[in-house]
Parts: sequence; C-alpha cells; structure tokens
Amino acid sequence: MPDNCILEMRGIEIQFPGVKALDGVDFFLRAGEVHALLGENGAGKSTLIKCLTGVNKKDAGTIIFDGKEISPTSPQNAIAMGISTVFQEINLCPNLTVAENIFVGRKEFKRKVINKRAQELMKRFHLDIDVTRPLSYYSTAVQQMVSIARAVDIQAKVLILDEPTSSLDENEVQLLFSVMRDLKAEGLGIIFITHFLDQIYAISDRMTILRNGHLVGTYDIGELTKFELVSKMIGKDMEAIFDMHPSEVKADASTMLNADHIGAPGAVHDISLAVKQGELVGFGGLLGSGRTETAEMIFGANHITKGKMEIKGKAVDIKKPFDAIMNGIAFCPEDRKRDGIIGDLSIRENIMLAVQARKGFLHPLSRQEQNELADKYIKALAIATPDAEKKIGELSGGNQQKVILARWMATQPDLLILDEPTRGIDVGAKAEIQRLMIQMCGDGVSVIFISSELEEVIRCSNRIVIMRDGAKAGELVGPFDGNTQNRILQIIAGEEVGA
Repeated sequence: MPDNCILEMRGIEIQFPGVKALDGVDFFLRAGEVHALLGENGAGKSTLIKCLTGVNKKDAGTIIFDGKEISPTSPQNAIAMGISTVFQEINLCPNLTVAENIFVGRKEFKRKVINKRAQELMKRFHLDIDVTRPLSYYSTAVQQMVSIARAVDIQAKVLILDEPTSSLDENEVQLLFSVMRDLKAEGLGIIFITHFLDQIYAISDRMTILRNGHLVGTYDIGELTKFELVSKMIGKDMEAIFDMHPSEVKADASTMLNADHIGAPGAVHDISLAVKQGELVGFGGLLGSGRTETAEMIFGANHITKGKMEIKGKAVDIKKPFDAIMNGIAFCPEDRKRDGIIGDLSIRENIMLAVQARKGFLHPLSRQEQNELADKYIKALAIATPDAEKKIGELSGGNQQKVILARWMATQPDLLILDEPTRGIDVGAKAEIQRLMIQMCGDGVSVIFISSELEEVIRCSNRIVIMRDGAKAGELVGPFDGNTQNRILQIIAGEEVGA
C-alpha cells in the first residue's frame, strides 16, 4: 500500500446478473494526489466508483477510508463520510442562484450569510462572479466549478471528478486544472476519470487501468507512454486500432448538399458549403466558432434567414427538423443526454423514433418490423446489450452513441451530420465510430463530421472546413500530411488563408 494512503479498496468484487463487473480489483489513493482511473467503457470504472459512493453493494472486498473500514450505503452516506463526486452531467438546479446551489439542503447556514460564504468560495476557485444570479446564467465551466466548490466545502477528503472536462474549452480546462492543483496542495485526494490522454499526463500523478472488470495495473504517470497506456486499456496496439483512411470520393460524384451563403442571426452570418456524395467533410474550429450552429441550420433546428440551400440539385426550404428528415438529412446532436437519447425508453424504442417520424405516426411500424430493425443495427454496430429491450439509459456512453447512430442509419439518410459523436467515449468505441463513418461514405452516404479533436478530423476527412467567428475561415483538401494540424491552427488564429 502506498505511503500517505487515504483510501484503500482491496479485492473488490461485484456480480450483476450474467456478468462479473469487478473481479478482485485493488485501488489505492493518496492524500494530495490526482489519480487517474482509466479504462474503456465497460471496464469497471463506474462500477468501482458506485461501490465507493454507496450506489452498488460489493459482494467481496474491503474499503478502508481515513484509517477506518467503511461500507457506504448511499451517495449521501458517502458524502457525510467525506467522499464527494462531481459527474459529467452537472447535477445542480439551474433555477437556483450560485449560492443556493452550493448550500442547498444545509440547514446550518442561514440565507443572509450564504451569499458572502459563496462569494469567498468562488474567489478561492479563481472566479469573480455574482453568486446571487441563477446558475443557468453562467457557462458550463462555471457550473462545473460550482459543483466542485459544493463538494469541497462539505469537508470532502476524496473528490471524484467523472469526465469533468468533456464540455470545456482549453482555457476552461486550464482553469479547472489550476483548481485541482490547489486542492491537491491542500491534501485532497482526487480521482480523475477522463478519456483525454493529454489531460491524464498534464494533471495526474498516478493512474490505475481497468479492463473487463479486472485490474491491469497501477503506474506512476511517467512509467507508460500514451501508446503503452492505450495498449493496456484495450489490449491492442493503438496504431492497429486507428489504421484507417478516408473513403475515396468518386471523380464523377454528384453534389449532395449545396449551401450558398447561408446564415442565421446570432449564429452563423455567412457560410457556403458543398458536400459530394460519399464525401466526409470535417469541421474544425474552436467552441463557439459556428460549427454546431451551421449543422443546426442545415438540419432546420436553427432557421436559415439568408442564402439558399439545395439537396441533390433541388432547392429546399428547411424550416424545421422534420423537413430535413424528409429530405434525407440525419443529425446526431452534440449533447446525447439532453438532445439524443430518451433514457427511460428501450434501445428498440430509441432506434425507432426517427424511422417512425419519417414514416408518419398514422402508419405505425409493427412490433415485428421494430424488432427486425433494432436487431439489425444492434448487430451491425456491435451494441453491447443482452437484447433490444434494455433501457438505453443503462448503457455506457459509447453504446448510447451507437444507438443514436443506429436511429439515423435506420432512416437510410443521404446526408448524416455528426456533432461530436466521439466525445466522452473510450478509445475503442471512438475508433469503431470513426470506422463506421468511413464505411458509410464508401456506401454513398455523405457525412459532415464535427469534432474538437483535430487529430480525428484529419484522420477521417476528405476535406476540412475551418470555422471562425460564425463564418468559414478556410478549407483544406486531403490527402493530409503531418503539417495539416498546424495549418488548421494558423487558420483558426487568422494567420493563414486556407487553401
């Protein structure tokens, strides 16, 4: 056991019906360290954390926290002991003020003092904000800090951060890391769960890797290269996983989409874009550059007020998503939790939504048709589930993303728009989705692909459109070389005119 150990989980076993989720897993956390907990979706990370926070009951093993053996019975019980969790989806009340969110449910503080306490706490987190404003007034990054502030202010000794950076830009990530370093210096033990390899190496002291419910090993951050880390996570070589190339666009391919100087107030003021049949066009640019807004205009979620658009050479007036669906356009949104899945419905029901909308709700699909379609795409996308009736909310993030893809693939679209389809999912699932995009292009589907990770945009795209300040700043045509990423960054910064 490491010196200065504040948390010891030894021999943890958890059995679910038909599967052993954790099999003799050990995990140790020091006071004053950032410890990355890593593995693919389904590796056992969430199960281990749920065991620590009282959501899942262990079948075997011991947990020793701050020198005493514990068996948390609920998240509230774990919090009372000093173990707090901040989840990827922020679980706060947007209609309450910042101060109220920090102190809600804590009767020991009277209303007249919580604003002052909250203001002091926010300054400790490098934020000078008005804590009397509703939480919804502030960005995701600020809301994330409020979640952490609440967790720390209840005298937590262990802080679990579950994918805290998935919706943050680079500056916001650095602010979070600054706070994490401050908390670490104060002796807090931090468990950091993320899929961003660069961030693991930037902030973590040690890392523990799980695979298929088993412990692969615990390592100091300098012991493994990124390639070695990924290899241990997935049991395969990283280069083999990402050995893929864009599908070739036929020389005589027709134009699937032609957008001519389209725009919408407060979103995108001017963009022209043509996408050929079987072409994968990647969008590069910073958050807020207009990537998502452009996708939403094409899909009718944001109404075009200037310019014109053609699908297969025919002028179209897409005012709402239903118009887009009827014109063969599909859209997988950026926020799968908010805009994509319906968590209480089954996989089958989630897949059927877009097909049924296109067919018309006065002509319902029979249960047999639904079962056949659902089973077809569960198999095609290798969705990990015992059957199509499992609730989608019970799946891992990567499998939820596959179900959303299946929903739109079932409509047999001509143009598929994917907004951050690989965000917050593990390396293996990410590669599967990228390979699927390229395969669809080979089958003649046109794809618009939005991602904040330039490496995957470059790897998958035939052509890259770079956005800046609500307009197209440049365009690069593949095949791409080792200097492409630098050229994209220069265009984003306004230092080069795109080719």
